Amino acid sequence: MSPGPGIGIFDSGVGGLTVVRAVMDRLPRESVIYFGDTARVPYGSKSPETVIRFARESAAFLAGKGIKLLVVACNTASAVSIPALRQEFDLPIVGVIEPGALFASRATGSGRVGVIGTIGTISSGAYQNALRECNSSIRVIAQPCPLLVPLVEEGWLDHEITRLVVEEYTRPLVAEGIDTLVLGCTHYPLLKPVLSRVLGDGVRLVDSAEATAEVIGDTLRSRGLLRGSEETERPDRKFYVSDIPLKFQEIAQRFLGAAVPLVTQIKVGE
Repeated sequence: MSPGPGIGIFDSGVGGLTVVRAVMDRLPRESVIYFGDTARVPYGSKSPETVIRFARESAAFLAGKGIKLLVVACNTASAVSIPALRQEFDLPIVGVIEPGALFASRATGSGRVGVIGTIGTISSGAYQNALRECNSSIRVIAQPCPLLVPLVEEGWLDHEITRLVVEEYTRPLVAEGIDTLVLGCTHYPLLKPVLSRVLGDGVRLVDSAEATAEVIGDTLRSRGLLRGSEETERPDRKFYVSDIPLKFQEIAQRFLGAAVPLVTQIKVGE
């Protein structure tokens, strides 16, 4: 028997697998269908119009699989495409920016919140705007960190070079006295150990992937779509990409913390 409709999650590459992992941890009965648009990564250097087109194509692929909720796990796509997706698809849609901002606004005591992300995400102002919408008195200090994604994908999670790069990027945030830091890129949860060592116990790390998983659970529950304990069918885990780059399996396993099941290559946008 089928476990029923699943949660569709898409990202421009492999980073959104941290959201998949958080969903699997928090909602273990839910089926997950993941699509990584690895043939067209990165989205951050593309125009908003192009990102919206890519997001629509990714969403259409997942919607065709009969999902019950759509997750935009790409920060860039979350920043620019969600209004267009909500107009086009009759599905609950969750991005990664609002959950991270909401949790950070609740966590801060001083009202000084740092945000780290890619150049595209930081320059979009999406996290800054979302944090101020949660609490207009919050002071947001945003820092682009372009070297962190390649370091994560190289597997240098506990390398001295990574520690030095993290120290350099976070120095302006520390100088501003932040007490909360939003990890505004889906790659960054893998750097939580080094970030914690560099920043110390006085700075709370807000993992947008974990925050998003909590919002997904709340959304499913409020709409009566959450699978209950009486449903015993084993959940599906399906993974699709638009290209299978060298080292994909290795990188994906690092993100999921487990062996990666079958990955299927598909074409979108044709």
